[in-house]
Amino acid sequence: MTTAPARERQLARPTRLVPPVSTVSGASAMRAVPAVRTVSAARAASGMSGGLAFAGAIGLAATAVGMACPVIGAPVVAVVGGALLSPLARRWGGALQPGLDVARVRLSRVSVAALGAQLSLGEVADVGLASLPVMLATLAACLAGAALLGRCLRVGHDLRVLIGVGTAICGASAIAATSPAIRARNADVAYAVSTIFVFNVAAALVFPPLGHALGLSPEAFGLFAGTAVNDMSSVVAAASAYDPAAVQQAVVVKLVRTLMIIPIVLALGALVRDREASSDPHAKPRRQPDHQARRRLAAARRQLAAARRAVRLVPGFLIAFVVVAAANSAGLLPGASHEPLRLGAMILIAVALAAIGLATDVAALRRTGYRPLLLGLLLWATVSLTSLAVAGAV
Repeated sequence: MTTAPARERQLARPTRLVPPVSTVSGASAMRAVPAVRTVSAARAASGMSGGLAFAGAIGLAATAVGMACPVIGAPVVAVVGGALLSPLARRWGGALQPGLDVARVRLSRVSVAALGAQLSLGEVADVGLASLPVMLATLAACLAGAALLGRCLRVGHDLRVLIGVGTAICGASAIAATSPAIRARNADVAYAVSTIFVFNVAAALVFPPLGHALGLSPEAFGLFAGTAVNDMSSVVAAASAYDPAAVQQAVVVKLVRTLMIIPIVLALGALVRDREASSDPHAKPRRQPDHQARRRLAAARRQLAAARRAVRLVPGFLIAFVVVAAANSAGLLPGASHEPLRLGAMILIAVALAAIGLATDVAALRRTGYRPLLLGLLLWATVSLTSLAVAGAV
């Protein structure tokens, strides 16, 4: 017989809750996993096609407007139209972003490769060599200005390096290649890309009227755009809006300028490693007599690794451009194909610029603050004035 205190203790014990038995069997759960993956893949494919279709529609409309009104040009209409419609694109919560990324990056690179059909390897070499003095002068002026002006504006070291390299060489591609070498923070990378983006769009809008005001020839404007604009899509946009004859010159100059990223990234990486080694209090000097062979082997391995990194930094679209130009030089491309390839390249660049406009995030640009934007503006002006001065246009 249970006593009253024992009965009270039994009632005071916490009740154990038995978890409900799942009504879904293991086999059913395993079958559900592929179904979820299928739905995710379908959504990704829908976003890819939706982003490409959206940018493609704007690009085709901009091309039609550009043909009807050459004074405005398809590139300006594409980037402005995309920016105006960017709030509509953002309502999908990033679902269109994969397609916009493909249009912005891959289609612009395909268009650059197609432009190689308009030139021979001899012309590429002549234009590239002739542009070297202007290119090296703008590179030196921009990097020196980033160091001095960035320090005066109290912009962080890594951020001013990224903005300087992006402005001097090839925009977001240079920033992406440089950020691992200097171990930059993600926030600095985002700020630098946002700053560079502003002046890419500004160049496509401002440089063609400026070139007409200065009375530049198509060749002179191509040299100006190729050395003063930092992103390939904006280079093609500015040159095509100015004069179709300026596009080939601008593209070749920009491609040669893009190669400057290789020595810059390698030099910055070496500086960072030296700085970290000198600031490491636990670093010990190596013994000289016993480790000569090991040091030589380690140095050879580092040089080989640096050479491999340098090869990987060469953009694929640059190689494709040279291959197409070589095919044209060898007579493998019939003359009748030149105009369709040029028109196709212009349509693709309009689609790429529409994607750039659609991806515009005004709120992110506001969050960068005025100091990085002011530094970007000053460097943009420095590169532009240096290019015009060295080329003898001012």
